[in-house]
Amino acid sequence: MSASAAPTTITTYLRPIDRDGLMQFAEKGRCNPGSRGTNKVHTVVDGQYRTLSYVGDHQPVVVDEPLHLFGENTAPAPGEIVLSALGGCLAVGITAVATWKQVRLSRLELHLEGDIGNPAAWGAGGAEKRPEDMGFQEIRVAVTIEGDASREELDEIVRHANVYSPVANSMRNPIAFKIGLAG
Repeated sequence: MSASAAPTTITTYLRPIDRDGLMQFAEKGRCNPGSRGTNKVHTVVDGQYRTLSYVGDHQPVVVDEPLHLFGENTAPAPGEIVLSALGGCLAVGITAVATWKQVRLSRLELHLEGDIGNPAAWGAGGAEKRPEDMGFQEIRVAVTIEGDASREELDEIVRHANVYSPVANSMRNPIAFKIGLAG
């Protein structure tokens, strides 16, 4: 290579989703805006705080608590799994919006942090707290995104995906919640 030749940069893109299928799915939603699906999970306690959550035909999602919260620290804590679900949902949304806008992504990473405490000790004799004062009190998401669009366009994709994220909206908005003994 001569001294005057500039190095070549090669960009690889993330594996894309099916844009035609996405457009058909979007059309179904426009034609039936009240449609819903149902997610189902079966959670079984393995001992102490360790649980196995069975989702479809996948390997179980294992959840535990750290040692300082009397778990065995064999798996992520429940709050970490919640952040994982949020990160996954936001990544799906960002990928879908980028595909819709015909932007190819070469990098997408989300870094999530959430401030959570448990002074109520899960209601087992700890501090008296109101429901709104428990759980995550703030969540921060930093998105690293690269693709064949300007920084402004990529920022708009991220903002748009956030507005339409089912998991983010489940966390932001009050939802009906029922719990009781089975059968």
